Amino acid sequence: MAKGKKARQPKGKKITLKMAKSCLQLTLDGKRRLDLSKKEITAVPKCILQLCDVDELDLSRNLIKKLPDFIDRFANLHLLDLHSNQLEQLPQTIGRLQNLLTLNLSHNRLTAASLPSELGLLGKLQNLNLGLNQLETLPASIGALRELRHVGLFDNRLTRYPACLQRLKSLERVNLDGNPILTEQPADLDPIRRVETLHLVKESSLCADCVSKFQTERRRLEEMAKAEPVKSKLLLAGLIPPRSDDQETWR
Repeated sequence: MAKGKKARQPKGKKITLKMAKSCLQLTLDGKRRLDLSKKEITAVPKCILQLCDVDELDLSRNLIKKLPDFIDRFANLHLLDLHSNQLEQLPQTIGRLQNLLTLNLSHNRLTAASLPSELGLLGKLQNLNLGLNQLETLPASIGALRELRHVGLFDNRLTRYPACLQRLKSLERVNLDGNPILTEQPADLDPIRRVETLHLVKESSLCADCVSKFQTERRRLEEMAKAEPVKSKLLLAGLIPPRSDDQETWR
C-alpha cells in the first residue's frame, strides 16, 4: 500500500425504505419478520425505523460494526439476529428491548468492554449467543437474566466458568467449547442438566456385540437368582418380558 494512503473501507450497500419493505416476511407462527441478512450493509439503515413494529429483525451476515442507539425503537422484538457481522460494541439502549426472547451476537468482534451492563435488563431473554467473539469474561449483570435458558460462549477467550451464570436457576445449557478453560468446572455448576433415560429396543435392533453382552449379563443374573431365591424377583424384574397381550406397549 502506498505511503499516506488509507486502507480502503468497504463501501456497503444502501438500503431504501422500498427495498426494506420488500424484505418483510410473515413467519409460520404469524410473526412479522424483517430479513435484511446478506445485504452487504455496513450500517443499520435508519429508514427501517418506519418498520419498527416487526417481531423479528435479522441483520446477520453483513458488515455492521455498530448497532445504533435507535434499536430501542423496535420495542416489539422477540428475536434480534446480528450474527456474522463486525460488531465491536453494543449501545446501552439495547436494554430497553423488554420483549426480546432471543439475541444472537455470535461471530463478531465483541469484548467484555463491548457488552453494556444494560444487557441485564432484558428480563424475558431466554437464548443468548455470544460464540465466536473475543470475550475473556462476561458482565456481572447477565446474572440478572432469570429467564435465560441457553447460552452460547463457544470459541472465545474465557479461562474459567463465568461466575455470573451460577445465579441463573433456569439455565439449561451453556456451550463453552473452544475456550482455554484453565480450571475444571465444578460438578455443581454444570449448566447442562443431564437426565438419564432408559430406552427399550427390540433385540433385532441391537448389534451382535450388544446382544452377546446382554445374554451374558442375563445368565449371570439367573445364576445369582438360583443362589439367592429371595432376591431373584428383584434382580430379574427389568429383564422379564411383558404379557403377550402387551407387546406393542413394550416396543
